[in-house]
Amino acid sequence: MNAIEVKNLRKEFKAYSSRSGLAGAFRDLFTRNYKIIPAVNDINFTVKQGEMVGYIGENGAGKSTTIKMLTGILTPTSGEITVNGMNPHKEREKFVQTIGVVFGQRSQLWWDIAVQESFRLLKKVYKVSDEQYNNHMDHVIKTLDIEPLLDKPVRKLSLGQRMRCELAAALIHNPPLLFLDEPTIGLDVLVKLKIRDFLKEINEKYNTTILLTTHDLSDIEALCERVIMLDEGKVIYDGALKKLKETMDDGKEVQFQFLQNVDLTQVTALTAGMPVKWELNEKEQLFTAYIEDQDELISQLISKVVSAYKIKDIKINETSTEELIRNIYEKGAVEVG
Repeated sequence: MNAIEVKNLRKEFKAYSSRSGLAGAFRDLFTRNYKIIPAVNDINFTVKQGEMVGYIGENGAGKSTTIKMLTGILTPTSGEITVNGMNPHKEREKFVQTIGVVFGQRSQLWWDIAVQESFRLLKKVYKVSDEQYNNHMDHVIKTLDIEPLLDKPVRKLSLGQRMRCELAAALIHNPPLLFLDEPTIGLDVLVKLKIRDFLKEINEKYNTTILLTTHDLSDIEALCERVIMLDEGKVIYDGALKKLKETMDDGKEVQFQFLQNVDLTQVTALTAGMPVKWELNEKEQLFTAYIEDQDELISQLISKVVSAYKIKDIKINETSTEELIRNIYEKGAVEVG
């Protein structure tokens, strides 16, 4: 069974533009210039029950707009959506009982009351029995380590504490489908790891379907075997992350740390004529060369750099997922056989 089915989904917005000058402002009072901008442009995809899917794209690609249509917040301009066997807009009351939603920049908790009071209110909203609540939420609260936070007002929580409570609130009714829109934004590493482990656990225990949008690709790598990539409102790749990396990853990262002061322009000039792209992490003074995965080329690169400068450390890594995806966005749509 498919948890999500999307066919030719489209969402358009009107963007108004003001005319210049006083005369233009006067004319705007009577007639406005505007153009139609497609935020989501005729996309198609399905998500099976129990899948964990990464929905990724640059800012303005249409990720959040898609999530808002899938959750019934926005009405599509055209196309068809079926989520948990229902139309999110026509069966609104029944539908919201079957989903959980976490927006990283918006809260579903009441700001001035204790976290546990918000939980009790949501329990009433979702008509969850005391027995169901206790059996399920005792585990959720313990796993997310939020028991010490329950009697605190939401406004007194740190960002990491609040996000753990937001995630727990979205799971009060134990929904079969969970939408996560930037759930780890601004969080420290330890909180991210705790949230990732928890999401894996509920997916395994309850077969919960998870659609995750994030700019943190380490979240995608840790949780999702499949990714859907969006660019300018269109799907440019839908498939296994592993297959994408195997097909597109034809390069290596060679990282250098020097014992002397070296300028980025110097190493760039040193390897002029070679198919190498350099980046510098100024904080760590780490020079990274991106190069094709050919032993002879890598050997030539290392030989040139070592002969010119004293080396503190060298590491050879596969091209990171972040660099790989950045290259894909620069090139456009992906063809994976």
